[in-house]
Formats: sequence, C-alpha cells, structure tokens
Amino acid sequence: MTESLLRTPLHQAHIAAGARMVAFAGYDMPVQYRDGVLKEHLWTREHAGAFDVSHMGPAFLTLNETTGDPDADHRAVSAIVETLVCGDIAGLKPGQLRYTLLLNAEGGMVDDLMVGRPHLMARQGMLYLVVNAATKDGDFALIEAAAAGKARLTRADDRALIALQGPEAAAVLSLLIPEAGELGFMQFRRFELHGEGVVVSRSGYTGEDGFEILVPAAIAERFWTALLADDRVRPIGLGARDSLRLEAGLPLYGHDADATVSPIEANLAFAVSKKRLKAGDFPGAARIAAERAGELRRLRVGLRVLEGAPAREGAEILDARGETVGRVTSGGFAPSLSAPIAMGFVPPLMATPGAPLQVVVRGKAQPAEVVAMPFVPHRYVRNA
Repeated sequence: MTESLLRTPLHQAHIAAGARMVAFAGYDMPVQYRDGVLKEHLWTREHAGAFDVSHMGPAFLTLNETTGDPDADHRAVSAIVETLVCGDIAGLKPGQLRYTLLLNAEGGMVDDLMVGRPHLMARQGMLYLVVNAATKDGDFALIEAAAAGKARLTRADDRALIALQGPEAAAVLSLLIPEAGELGFMQFRRFELHGEGVVVSRSGYTGEDGFEILVPAAIAERFWTALLADDRVRPIGLGARDSLRLEAGLPLYGHDADATVSPIEANLAFAVSKKRLKAGDFPGAARIAAERAGELRRLRVGLRVLEGAPAREGAEILDARGETVGRVTSGGFAPSLSAPIAMGFVPPLMATPGAPLQVVVRGKAQPAEVVAMPFVPHRYVRNA
C-alpha cells in the first residue's frame, strides 16, 4: 500500500522520529509522533510545532511576456486568476498574501487557496499560489487553461513545505532566518538559506501565529533538523493539525466545503471582494449576491456539544423538537477546551449563538448549542 504513495522530502526524517504514517491525499504522511495527538496539540498552543505540509500544492504563475511596468504586469497576471476566484488579486500589495476561493459556474467552491504578490519589483508579473493537496491536480489544470498562451504555471510540490506554528514560532525562525520575524500576518518574502531560495509566509492553519516555509528538497531535511534542534519545537502530525484547525474554526475542503457549497454558506463572506461582487465579474456572482441579500438556505456554524461524546462528520443535527435540520461536517474533542466541538450546516434562523440544537451520536440525541467561531481565539501577529 505505502509503496504506491508519494513521499515528501522529509519522509525518512518522519520514519526516524517514530511517526505513525497514514495515507493522506495520495501521500504517506505522519499522523502523529511518539507524544500522541493530545500532547502535540497542546505543545503547539504553548510553544511551537513543526508540521510537514509538503503534500499541499505550491506553485508559481508567471507571465510569458512582461512589460517592465510592475503594476501593469501584476494587473495582467491577476486578471488571469480573477476569472476563477472571488478575491481582489489585482489589489494585492507587494509581499501580500490573500486567502481566496476557486469557484465553479454555480458559485460552488472548487477549492480554497492562497495567492500572493511577490515583494521584489523584478518578480512582478508572477503570483505565488498554494492550493489544497487533494484537489491540486484539478486546480492546476483549471489555472493552466485560464493562463493558456499568456502565462505558465510552475509547480513547486517537489519541494518541502514546512509549517512552524505557535507562540514561540517567530523567536525560533528568527534564529535561522532573521528577517522572517519582520513579516506580518499574510505577508511573504523570498530569502536565501544555505545558498538556496526559500519562500516564507506568515500564515498557517492552526489559528496561532506562525509561518509556512517553502524549502528546496536539497536542504529540506537540514532545515527540518535545525528547527527540531530548538527545545521549543516538536514535530507535529496531521492529527493535531486537524484538531488545531477545528478549534480555530477553519474549514477543511472536502468536508466543510465542496463544489455545492458557496462562500456565503461556508461562512466565508470575508473572502468575497466587495469590489468584485459589485462588478459581478467572477463565477457564480449572481448566486453569491442573492445569498448576501438574504436568499440563504444554510450556514456553517460552530457547535458546542454540552453532554456526551464528540459528534463526528456525518452526524445528524436536530432542532429542539428532534427534527433533522443539518449534518456535522467536522467534529471532535477540543484539547484546549477539554470539550467536544463541531462544525456543520444549519438553516440561517438557527445559526445565532446560543441557539439550542442536538447532535446524534451512536443513535442517541445529545444537547448542543451554536457558538461563535473561532472556538479558540486566533493569535495572528499583524504589522502596525
């Protein structure tokens, strides 16, 4: 089984560290190390956790021909991507990242992704992209089709993508790449490390301050080893990454969102550019505008399970009378809260924090209530 799975540049390091490996998005990935998911989760919240997320889909989209006018070149490459997403890519400042959504013609989410504008003027006309692991081949095909004859897509998923997350992440990374600590949330830069170019973004998927570092395979294990040599850092697997993102109220594509779910239904309205919604110039804009105006059938919400075991994906959500009103899309035990939590879709009239609901676990209805997300406050660091 594992022989047919792809391996990241850090695969051997995980084996040596005693990781339990599982198949995930076509890769052989560490789900946990010797400490286990609970300790790994809490360590990340208190110190710094290193995650191998090399299964993701980093890439660069570059104009075939540039004019030498940095702003004009940025507008030109942005125009390609904006045919597919609802974000304002043209409005990015140099060195800025934006979370956006790849949409189909019906306004459903094909994927969520990061798009960044390089900091250096010499690299204008290029965009840095990071898409999800399970959807990256399809995403890249869509982007290449939109860019045909105008720009080229260069995949970078042969490199290592390492996430360093937690309140001590900045102090740790600054010892290895001093200038990285100057970045604010959703900013990125290219730096030199051991004679190689690395891309560092201040972003992540845990709700904590942290970074994602794209590292050439040739120096990936050397960089990973340097991180783990710091007593403040421990390796963290996919199990804790999932529980951390759940506490942060962050959706997992393929679970909390899919091609039938719109950004408004997914409670991601912030990712829809007001400027672009007014222009109606992205896929599914009419549906999304109608939902913004109130024509909404369902909404992703946070749930606190008040009694009993955690409600997992697929569990029914009931109203106070016992009628089915939705389903759980992500759920589990929240180590930071010592309580079960979940996310799922319910009708908008039941989406107000405090609304009483029930979840069905092992055939038994358990009391729950809608709560505001994130479940655990985000601790992103923004520049003044």
